[in-house]
Amino acid sequence: MTTAATTSSEGVDGSFALSHLDSLESEAVHIFREVAGEFERPVILFSGGKDSIVMLHLALKAFAPAAIPFSLLHVDTGHNFPEVLEYRDRAVARHGLRLHVASVQEYIDRGVLRERPDGTRNPLQTLPLTEKIQAERFDAVFGGGRRDEEKARAKERVFSLRDEFSQWDPRRQRPELWQLYNGRHAPGEHVRVFPLSNWTELDVWQYIAREKIELPEIYYAHEREVFARNGMWLTAGEWGGPKESEPVQTRLIRYRTVGDMSCTGAVDSDATTLDAVIAEIAASRLTERGATRADDKMSEAAMEDRKREGYF
Repeated sequence: MTTAATTSSEGVDGSFALSHLDSLESEAVHIFREVAGEFERPVILFSGGKDSIVMLHLALKAFAPAAIPFSLLHVDTGHNFPEVLEYRDRAVARHGLRLHVASVQEYIDRGVLRERPDGTRNPLQTLPLTEKIQAERFDAVFGGGRRDEEKARAKERVFSLRDEFSQWDPRRQRPELWQLYNGRHAPGEHVRVFPLSNWTELDVWQYIAREKIELPEIYYAHEREVFARNGMWLTAGEWGGPKESEPVQTRLIRYRTVGDMSCTGAVDSDATTLDAVIAEIAASRLTERGATRADDKMSEAAMEDRKREGYF
């Protein structure tokens, strides 16, 4: 593993500047190192999705050749895609990392949480996540959220303060002029940190191509049994789909984002290569969450409401 890239290009006036991707990478590496120097018990949220994979890659670069000084945390809904869980476990083993798992199913079995009528468990992640943060005393939690994904995420700073109940208050956002980050927090509070805040979906994919980062095959076009619900192609599973009126069919699809199977939709696609995926995204006019996440369509403020409660 090499250190952060410093590729530069010469301008017409003879000056040198980092390329767009190098600039984003440099910013993210700086954020990881700032957190390592300022906090005692940081952790990286890692689901096996593309954004968390890129985030882990950046963390490895930031501290190479040493090991990263953080463990990983995954909130397992019990309805995750098998391909993504397999990738998660391979990545943990490959890099010799410690993985913490907060299980939604465990909370349901204990009677602390109840299944929703629609079968989705995404809104049920908040309590297992916040209690795991409190139990392990994590004071900084890295997330792969990007401002281009959703309007509530666009409001959030790179360092986002959460109170002792893990709740987010937009009025407590702090200025971050000249990449100066304020990690000050009271006992019991913690900071959510977003190294990919200024990246776009296209940036992420172009960086994946440049760095030759392996992803779960679910991100590339493949044949899969799906059914239509609320304008999306969903994967059949034990979570409650499909209904009798929702016939299952085999289609050539891929996933732009991955989460709970019950609320993450696939898109029709024949993009089987990185170049084809990048071309497809460049031509899209819908954000990945806007096109494929049913949990964000529950209301106009669905994401912001969940963030206020402690969700990412």
